[in-house]
Amino acid sequence: MRFRPLVAAVLALCLIVVTACGGDATAKTRAGLTYEEILNTGLANDCFTVDESARGAIPLDPETSYQFASVCMHPSSVQVLVEPVNKRQEARFVDGKILTRYTSSLDDVFGDLMVADGQITFAEKGGMDFQLITVIMPGGEEVPFVFSSKDLVATAPGEAITTSTDFEGPYTVPSYRTSNFLDPKGRGLTTGYDSAVGLVPVGTSEELERENVKRYLESEGKLNLSITRVDGETGEFSGLFTALQKSDTDMGSKEPLELKITGELYGRVDKA
Repeated sequence: MRFRPLVAAVLALCLIVVTACGGDATAKTRAGLTYEEILNTGLANDCFTVDESARGAIPLDPETSYQFASVCMHPSSVQVLVEPVNKRQEARFVDGKILTRYTSSLDDVFGDLMVADGQITFAEKGGMDFQLITVIMPGGEEVPFVFSSKDLVATAPGEAITTSTDFEGPYTVPSYRTSNFLDPKGRGLTTGYDSAVGLVPVGTSEELERENVKRYLESEGKLNLSITRVDGETGEFSGLFTALQKSDTDMGSKEPLELKITGELYGRVDKA
């Protein structure tokens, strides 16, 4: 009888150890964690995932209004198309290292989901739908760009969201700089100097025109959303995305580079 307190203490210690181990296993995702547990860990940049055991499909009724909600896209790889030194070789994509650590994901993106004539259309309406990202190339060159899903209109065949559903469509890539930005020479689009100070006599020369005349330039990208997991009960889905777009032009002064961005995808289908 006198050993009961010792036995109880041992059992309590074992329970604490098991609970702690279980907590570490789930700490890799932000689900169920508090703000303090997520702060400065980088977990806020991750997307939710659908469990591997999830099965089923999400049927869509053409007479019902739906929307994609909580869409998250976390880029894990950014490749830059590099022209070869040897003209006999073809241009190839080279991996770049993402310098933007904790703020590279698009999150809480939402939009209308329509079904008609055997085709599903997703029209993006808003959310945290752009991020400023910089990658560094193996040679040390830094490549800035805007990762975006603005104005995305993607379509996929079918009348249900399944593990073989692939959306594809164009989207808008905004300018990395805005109209009030000033370059190191004090030149801007709506403010600042018209030409570099000290070079006013040749400020309109052809070689300096692209540097002096600032422009807000948008471009068009192409996004593919490949769904690989679907939870028919909760309406959640996850998968992979691939985006093809251009890099920043520094308001028209530089030639853009071709980029290929890939990563994780998550979202949910809700009735509107």
